[in-house]
Amino acid sequence: LGTLYAYSKARAKAQEKGVDLDEKVKGGWSVGMYHTAGKGTRLAPLPGSENNNKPGVKLPSMLSVDGSETELTILEAVIRQTNSYAPHRKGRVSVFWGDQVFIPSAGMPPSGSHPADILALAGPMPTEEEWKERGLEKYGLIAVNKKGNAAQVEKVSYHTAMDILKTFGEISQVGPSLGSFSLSAPLLLSLLSEFTTEISAKTQKFDSDPHFWMPMTLPKEEYTKIMVSKGTSEGDAKAHFDRISKFVKTFKEKNPCDGMLGCISAGTECYWWDYGLLPLFFKNNLLATKTSVEANALREFLQITTRNTQESAVSVDKHSVVLGCSLKTGKIKESVCSTVTCDDLDVEGCVLINVSAKKIKARNAVIYNVVETSDEGIDMSKGGEVRADVFMPKVDKVVLRSSLETDGGKVWKEKTAGNTMSFEEVYEANGTVDIIEAQALARSAKIAK
Repeated sequence: LGTLYAYSKARAKAQEKGVDLDEKVKGGWSVGMYHTAGKGTRLAPLPGSENNNKPGVKLPSMLSVDGSETELTILEAVIRQTNSYAPHRKGRVSVFWGDQVFIPSAGMPPSGSHPADILALAGPMPTEEEWKERGLEKYGLIAVNKKGNAAQVEKVSYHTAMDILKTFGEISQVGPSLGSFSLSAPLLLSLLSEFTTEISAKTQKFDSDPHFWMPMTLPKEEYTKIMVSKGTSEGDAKAHFDRISKFVKTFKEKNPCDGMLGCISAGTECYWWDYGLLPLFFKNNLLATKTSVEANALREFLQITTRNTQESAVSVDKHSVVLGCSLKTGKIKESVCSTVTCDDLDVEGCVLINVSAKKIKARNAVIYNVVETSDEGIDMSKGGEVRADVFMPKVDKVVLRSSLETDGGKVWKEKTAGNTMSFEEVYEANGTVDIIEAQALARSAKIAK
């Protein structure tokens, strides 16, 4: 329902500007929506450092904005990548997640064969042995039959999947779902009509996979079993299935089609860079220091044409990426440094973004949005440490520490690593902060150094 609610809000906003969004989509507009909701617990403490602007977390890629150099944000990276789908989705609304970038290996297949379609790393139907080797039981999967119709299958074994799909027909492709989907104008408007009450009340929580794609594509008995295993009562699961089945029947009478859900394959060799978890943020940023084909693709996507853009006495190895920095002495090895100001730097295997300090010594660390004015500087040489500073108007700077092994969601309410505030307390304190004012404060603190 989040997608339907967001579209309703966008439609109202467009109406204020004299634009009928419904008519534009029906007339062929390609509309993109980006889900950025959530507290960013798995990426903590970085979203807190951006004053709860989770999609505003920065990447090592420089942009010129109003004459000033600044980093590309995660959301801007997602928009840059998904923009390539726009010409192939006329008259549809596409929904993407705001914290992951994927580079398809299967080109850009057009949408339109089905009222809804979903992106997946789809490939030929594997054997039972290949299923186990690829670890497909760990993913939500999309299966495609010979007619091109798709079905959503939960994390299951090969035999369970075959049992669930026994009435689906011969399977030609299967692969992990990327979650991103698109809706035709008729399906979008029909869903808005069907769920008007829930959208207005904002009390129900329906997710795309369990509440739309699965009841649209699976048999009632199998769907009910899955939902009961997730904690839904059998009565509620059957009632929801019946409601969706009735909706599909009415929709097909007005919009004849064989299947409701199709699959757009991103290819089995698709690059998938997830920045929504702290360890993956670290891993995928350090990928820019590697020599693989995928690393070359990442640097090209981030528009890193020169690995080292600074000139100083700092020793920089051939693998590191150094962008927009002001450095004097030291050494950088297998690290990513973006807009770092430092007199004496010694880092290895690190990701540093928007950091200002007199001295920095770190190993396998993430240092993000940090301003350290002490003569001692920053010492994070133990390995696996994380630091992010939070600036809020009329409040002293908050230093947040963590580790690459810490799941922010699990310790959300705890004051960990000697922090004076929990991640949750920072989140709540940021709730009333003017982000623009806070960011200006952070910039002035860095300049004052």
